[in-house]
Amino acid sequence: MHLDHRCFLLEDVNAFPIPKKFLDSEIPVVGALEPDLGWKNWQGDPADWPVTTAPANEAVHAAKEQSPRAAEELDMALRLALFRDSRCVSLRHEIVDIARNCEHVDADALGEALDDGRARGPMMRDYRGNRDAVQGSPHLFFADGHDVHNPGIGLRWVGEQGAGFPVVEHDDPGIFADLVRRAADTAA
Repeated sequence: MHLDHRCFLLEDVNAFPIPKKFLDSEIPVVGALEPDLGWKNWQGDPADWPVTTAPANEAVHAAKEQSPRAAEELDMALRLALFRDSRCVSLRHEIVDIARNCEHVDADALGEALDDGRARGPMMRDYRGNRDAVQGSPHLFFADGHDVHNPGIGLRWVGEQGAGFPVVEHDDPGIFADLVRRAADTAA
């Protein structure tokens, strides 16, 4: 069983670039929930901050052509590259270089898919067709119609988003075992 990654372009929903100042306040809080991932605030030049995740999302959709496992592996690698390694995941050469370190991704084939754009159209049609159903990221949808936004996490903001900070009021990592069981039951 695999997760089917779908596109949610925060920069399109908000009609402005991915806000570095929002993420700068979120990463220390969210990163503390799973410290082994090593997430940290952007360490590169602020001018190198990726203002869009569309190319990274497109790469994950293109990797689905290879296998669901390739898509999952690339998705995680791209997230770590951005949130841990401060790599600009909106640049083709960075995406392909990141893919080269993914065991189940053929980076050359991925580069060809990015060059000819074969995943972009289907990805954007799916995004536009489902945009209103998504509350944010992550938002999981199940075959039985059940959906859950930000599973296991309850949080609130202190101050304005981007100026204040999130406070985690509830964290239940055990929810994921329940969600996997639910997905397995609906897939059967």
